Amino acid sequence: MAATPVPPQAPPKPTWDPRRPEAPFPWLRPTIRIRLTLLYGGMFLIAGILLLSIIYLLAAQALNVGSELPFKIVDGRVASDICNLPSSASPSTFNSAMNDCVNEQRQHALDNLLSRSLLALLGLAVIAFAFGYGMAGRVLAPLGRITRTARAVAGSDLSRRIELDGPDDELKELADTFDDMLERLQRAFTAQQRFVGNASHELRTPLAINRTLLEVHLSDPNAPVELQQLGKTLLSTNERSEQLVEGLLLLARSDNQIVERGPVDLAEVASQAVDQVHAEAQANGVEIRGEQKSAVVQGNGVLLERIALNLVQNAVRYNVPEDGWVEVSTEVQHGQAVLVVTNTGPVVPAYEIDNLFEPFRRLRTERTGSDKGVGLGLSIARSVARAHGGHIMAQPREGGGLVMRVTLPV
Repeated sequence: MAATPVPPQAPPKPTWDPRRPEAPFPWLRPTIRIRLTLLYGGMFLIAGILLLSIIYLLAAQALNVGSELPFKIVDGRVASDICNLPSSASPSTFNSAMNDCVNEQRQHALDNLLSRSLLALLGLAVIAFAFGYGMAGRVLAPLGRITRTARAVAGSDLSRRIELDGPDDELKELADTFDDMLERLQRAFTAQQRFVGNASHELRTPLAINRTLLEVHLSDPNAPVELQQLGKTLLSTNERSEQLVEGLLLLARSDNQIVERGPVDLAEVASQAVDQVHAEAQANGVEIRGEQKSAVVQGNGVLLERIALNLVQNAVRYNVPEDGWVEVSTEVQHGQAVLVVTNTGPVVPAYEIDNLFEPFRRLRTERTGSDKGVGLGLSIARSVARAHGGHIMAQPREGGGLVMRVTLPV
């Protein structure tokens, strides 16, 4: 039986390794160092040649090479239309007057040469700066391309690549290394998203089955009281586990998944969050107030609604027993959309603010252990805000409670 021929595979793309020894005769490579050396050396040489040529031409013009002398011999006498020579004087006086005339002409030529040289130098400086600016932009253009790609990647677009062409210099090595790193990151994030999807299915299914079985048993009117109480406890534990799974999956998606953006009004998002928490607030005796002004941002409506819902729920649940209130407001400040949730509540030390945003952390406790939630609300809010290019900050309120401020770009 003949073996199946294996199709030839393309050789792997060589990647740059900093531990790899340099090739022989590295000075023969068109590196940036050599290119900049040749560029600046050539510019200096050209500028020097131009300056010398201009100075030579100006000197020749100032000295009037090939022109007539400033004096003539007329009828046995020396006469001049430029110099003031005496018509009748002793030889010494006449020679002194001729020397003064020649020196005056020399000084005039030097002054003329100096002024024109300064003008020529100014013109060459302008040309040199303009030429240098253009050449520097041409040399540094690959860096701009790398920067734009890095910004696109920072915006959760891991599919972008630099794909820089040109000479095999340091910038191309940097771009190729960056592309290789992006390729590995994209594979890692794709594998993680696939794992999140599989985990979502594998974790939700048994929890949903457990909930259904418990609800069926609890619906039996002939079930003993002890069994019903046990079923309610198990159902509450199962519900808490479902909330934990949903929170973990949402936290993973908001950190790693590309956000589908569209126009979202924070005022509408905040109003929906207030409506969802209104019944719980009434049961706890908490008043919800505030004005929601229009503040449209580009983002994912579901994730932004999760921010507002988590903040309002925390503000209602962690409040004072009597006469508590929550203020929810949205507006546009300094070109940014702002969502502010302020509430009364226990006094929060400033040094414990950062712990509130850690997963499974609460005030004065290391891990969650109450029935108020699973301890992921603020972590999800911070993750979603970062995914939208914004940030969230908390400040202790004077008299107790917190002021949560979410800022998003418009």
